[in-house]
Amino acid sequence: MFVDSHCHLNFPELAENLDAILDKMRQNQVGCALVVSVDMDDWPGLMELVRPHTHLFASVGVHPDYEKVTEPTVQELVTLAQDPKVVAIGETGLDYYRLQEPLEWQRERFRTHIRASRESGLPLIIHTRSASEDTIAIMRQEQAQLAGGVMHCFTETWEVAQAALDLNFYISFSGIVTFKNATQLQDVAQRVPLDRLLIETDSPFLAPVPYRGKTNNPALVIHVAEKIAELRGISVKEVEEASTENFFRLFNKVRL
Repeated sequence: MFVDSHCHLNFPELAENLDAILDKMRQNQVGCALVVSVDMDDWPGLMELVRPHTHLFASVGVHPDYEKVTEPTVQELVTLAQDPKVVAIGETGLDYYRLQEPLEWQRERFRTHIRASRESGLPLIIHTRSASEDTIAIMRQEQAQLAGGVMHCFTETWEVAQAALDLNFYISFSGIVTFKNATQLQDVAQRVPLDRLLIETDSPFLAPVPYRGKTNNPALVIHVAEKIAELRGISVKEVEEASTENFFRLFNKVRL
């Protein structure tokens, strides 16, 4: 089976059609999905969505883009992470693309999540955009390698990927890798060790070719696998098996 290692099924454009989306997942052999938290106020609703479904799991955390929202403490994150359905901390990280300094609040939030990840023993889901130098620096300072995790929706250079790999992190590719102009990312997708690679949709965003511009959903993660297989000159089955095995190794709290 395929696994979507990062999606937002609780976002309105997907939650309103959940039954149909779950059916599409079955049709495309997507047997598991991780529904990722971005906001503490929305987290109870996310948990309500995943709880009835044996193949859906959750994270707990606050996205770096969300400025004026409820800030969790380390202990709050650790406590919530004890729920059997919660298998990761995040998404967290740094995003300098839309926001301007002073951004110390964003860096402190990132540190909080890394500390919660280390204390809870759960892997970290990291988002980084236009902030890779600071992201890697804080990961090193806070010893994120002791927790491990994934650089989700990776769009950075091979040098950033190497630094993350050295810190015990996996690299996850989204539909962006299928875009014609994503040549730098496609190079990274060829070079990341197969046993450290994950696939995701980040749905409802970033639908892969040939669905680019449309609402994305976890059933389309197969197109990410197909592109990576093409780039690496291997079978889709090999990407499927490796990425699924990697998912269960990293998110080892998942029980189907």
